[in-house]
Amino acid sequence: MNLSIIIPLFNEEESLPELAAWIKKVMDENGFTYEIIFIDDGSRDGSWNVIKKLTGENQHIKAIRFQRNYGKSPALHVGFQKAQGDIVITMDADLQDNPEEIPEMKRMIEEDGYDLVSGWKKVRHDPVLSKNLPSKFYNWTVRRMTRIKLHDMNCGLKAYRNQVVKSIEVYGDMHRFIPVLAKWAGFKKIGEKVVKHQERKYGVTKFGLNRFVRGPLDLISVMFISKFGKRPMHFFGVFGTLMFVVGFLAALWVGIQKLYALKHGIHVRLVSDNPYFYIALTAMVIGSQFFLAGFIADLVSRNSADRNNYQIAEETNTNY
Repeated sequence: MNLSIIIPLFNEEESLPELAAWIKKVMDENGFTYEIIFIDDGSRDGSWNVIKKLTGENQHIKAIRFQRNYGKSPALHVGFQKAQGDIVITMDADLQDNPEEIPEMKRMIEEDGYDLVSGWKKVRHDPVLSKNLPSKFYNWTVRRMTRIKLHDMNCGLKAYRNQVVKSIEVYGDMHRFIPVLAKWAGFKKIGEKVVKHQERKYGVTKFGLNRFVRGPLDLISVMFISKFGKRPMHFFGVFGTLMFVVGFLAALWVGIQKLYALKHGIHVRLVSDNPYFYIALTAMVIGSQFFLAGFIADLVSRNSADRNNYQIAEETNTNY
């Protein structure tokens, strides 16, 4: 099968028939074999009834319905597990992503050798203050922190090799950082394509102001996990040891000063009255806590079910 098209949705009953017909038109024109996987993320409108009708009209359509609203990341995770196509496409259900972009993104995967191709909505039809400007700042920050040169990290329209989606786990709100997860999993050939962004035709956006809080926290989380997920002691241990040593040296210096003063009959205040003593003591305590946190995190990591889950790119001469 050429393509698996995964479409998470929440309360999009009006756009679904038009989207399904549009995708079918593009697939038929290019002669692609495909499957469309709708993931209904607990919609409260008539989306599921529309989807059931569409599955009866188009044998290529499959659908999964969540019991309640879990979010876009869980929907994508389930879709990735079900995808059978050589190339996996993700897109939103609100008609803002253009299916006409799919053939070129497929070509970039197959012929140009990309592992992941992300859409870039260079011209956006969204509110400037609530979406465009925050999106530009967010993408600039992620580029600087991850060194992945994408202009639109969170674009819903993306293409992946099947091996990529089978190698990553998307949870929480990590759908914003799938290119980062892919790079961490060893898929480093990541490209982008300028795509046409459609104006929203039906309904309203499902993303509120809480994304401004969750986004930075998720970025910190994914950066930490990607670098230290299997070796947390390398993070906590280094900071803990550094702070303990600094605190110990500071306490030692305060003690040496006190002994020097006593030896030469110089009157100085008590060590316990010296603020530097308490700063040194605090640094030593915090350093010890960091070290213990790293030790406990290392124990948890070593007992993790995927502690030895390594992605194998190729294998030869397996008869041994």
